[in-house]
Amino acid sequence: MTDLPLPSAERDARERSWLILTRETLPELARSRDWPVAADHCFQRILLDHACGGRWYDHIAGRPAYTHAPDAVLDAAIVLGQAVADGTADLHALNARSLQWRGKSKQ
Repeated sequence: MTDLPLPSAERDARERSWLILTRETLPELARSRDWPVAADHCFQRILLDHACGGRWYDHIAGRPAYTHAPDAVLDAAIVLGQAVADGTADLHALNARSLQWRGKSKQ
């Protein structure tokens, strides 16, 4: 991936995909899965933290984070979220690591 920003229409499409994934798809799936979170902002926290390799707010300087995230970060967060939805990424482990980065680990 390059560091060049996506053209506006492509970026808008990525942001729409992000919102559908984190506000609709994942919360809906959470109803029937044994996941540690169900709220949209929790999915966004976990996915953005992992895409950044730490607390997203240490890497993204604006709010809402998805509109200020570099293209590569948003793309990585979407890919990870799709893996969670597909059952190929462990949301329990991802959430635990995100909480560790924030000093909120229960271990």
